[in-house]
Amino acid sequence: MPDALASLRVIARWPELQDTLEEARAACARLRFHEGLRRRIPEAAAESRVRGAWANARLDGARVPLDTVRDLVVGSTRWPQPSEPTWDIVRGSVQVVAESERVATVLATAPAQALARLHVAAAQPLVAGQGVEDRLGRPRIGPLPEGVDEFTTLPPAPIDVRPRLEALTDMLRSTAGSDVPALLVGAIGHGEVALVRPFERGNGLVARALERALSIGRGLDGTGVSVPEYGHAVAGATAYGGALSAYAHGSREGLVVWVRHCATAIIAGAVEGERIADAVRSGRLADAATAPA
Repeated sequence: MPDALASLRVIARWPELQDTLEEARAACARLRFHEGLRRRIPEAAAESRVRGAWANARLDGARVPLDTVRDLVVGSTRWPQPSEPTWDIVRGSVQVVAESERVATVLATAPAQALARLHVAAAQPLVAGQGVEDRLGRPRIGPLPEGVDEFTTLPPAPIDVRPRLEALTDMLRSTAGSDVPALLVGAIGHGEVALVRPFERGNGLVARALERALSIGRGLDGTGVSVPEYGHAVAGATAYGGALSAYAHGSREGLVVWVRHCATAIIAGAVEGERIADAVRSGRLADAATAPA
């Protein structure tokens, strides 16, 4: 990704993306000024994290009720013991969505450290007790282990992930504070983590948490109330995988498909954020979610 800043500035001016980027920006702006968020942003952002974790886990195959995730987050329900894969994914999703807000500003100056922190949060429950905890937060060396079934419809993950990771972290660093749309940076960051699969487990959870962190840290959704993970989940796993496959082709057309998909997810996430704001204002949070199919 040579001269990432100049390249992304050119991409942001592509005619087939300009309306899409503007529509997503406007949707997030409407959310930012929602009357229900006056003096209630922390409460609404907390609910966004619950719904983001719920939707993020669904995209990795863990389909549990939203109310259950909320109860687990607030501590009114205990995590099941002994654990099992579904609950490990949910716990990893809860942890990484929470961590995404903490690393939102770190991505500008220390993106590799931020990615490592996201991975530790996401994958710690997935590998607990397997004797590989020392590899948390560390990009893999060599091929993905056998039996890892993340993003199996994409081309094989590269064995040497260093060049792509270096290009990604350079992009994140060089675009900080620039005029490159946050949505475009988030879409490419999301796509790169999914395609490269730099970690042995938890790449999907990390990819979507990175997009959330960039949306918050780059000011697209400075309130943290939007739920971009919900937007991806409501589109469905087939559409999500298809758009990622288009991105993997490396063509202009494939990039446009992926960025438009991410913009649609951001718009749907902003609408879900408005539902949260309405529910906060009316005191009916538990009734406000629209479940993906």
